[in-house]
Amino acid sequence: MVSSQHEAMHHLFRQDPGVFARTIRDLGLPFSDPIDVALLPTDLTEIDPLERRVDTLLRIETAEGAFLLLVEAQGHEDKKKPSSWAYYLAHLHAKYRLHPVLLVVCQDTSTATWARGPLTIGPPQWTSLTVHPLVFGPDNVPVVIDLDAAVKDIPLATLSAITHADDDSVIGDIMSTLATALRSIDKPDRVIFAELTALGLGKGPAGQTWRQLMTVDTSFFRSEFWEETRAQTRAETRAETRAADIVEILEVREIAVPDDVRTRIVTCTDVDQLATWLRRAAKADSIDDLFA
Repeated sequence: MVSSQHEAMHHLFRQDPGVFARTIRDLGLPFSDPIDVALLPTDLTEIDPLERRVDTLLRIETAEGAFLLLVEAQGHEDKKKPSSWAYYLAHLHAKYRLHPVLLVVCQDTSTATWARGPLTIGPPQWTSLTVHPLVFGPDNVPVVIDLDAAVKDIPLATLSAITHADDDSVIGDIMSTLATALRSIDKPDRVIFAELTALGLGKGPAGQTWRQLMTVDTSFFRSEFWEETRAQTRAETRAETRAADIVEILEVREIAVPDDVRTRIVTCTDVDQLATWLRRAAKADSIDDLFA
């Protein structure tokens, strides 16, 4: 299943394809600035019923000519990917008669190292095909913690946050800088990049911190996404409170709570179920009565 976090990692390039040019300029790679960018269909399925779908496909015009940019988000090493990527590159080259470039966006260094390859297809004694992706990861995407730099390039600052999500030494400063920089842009754009960042950071510690930053700051535009986030936070708080009340009532009534039962209670997120257990806890004579 494709996660929201996966989606954000390549949707950023749809929102602002120029972030590709600015990042490769920082890395010293030989690509010219785009003159024009067009979003192309991502479905590469042919008559064969096997579905092939790339994450994002862009046609980029430069002074030297046009090329195709395929953006793939990759969260872990996958032995099936080299053949899929090889298919994408060959199919698009045949279809559009343009040279394709595969860009893979990763959030951890080990995955980025693997994705850079080169990834080979063929027997050990003879390589038939080599896939050599361009990779953006925490080891080469700049750490954007300078406020002026973040204000000048919000998409790059967003990419910096997403790719460095697991680096505890810098992610806090990156998010703080980005949150401040977002106040400098119009509200519609602000919420787009705030949401892309939230999706890209996922549900880990960095994602939770980012949501707190956005929720506390009332200057941010309240989109449906943030309303859902706040509602989810309130529901989680209610669930935690009810779970704690259930355990406390059982202990006050001197009913033993085994570790597995305690875990079942405190990890439950169904508020209605917790309400039922709470009522039963007030009358239970044993732990079995709680789940009767």
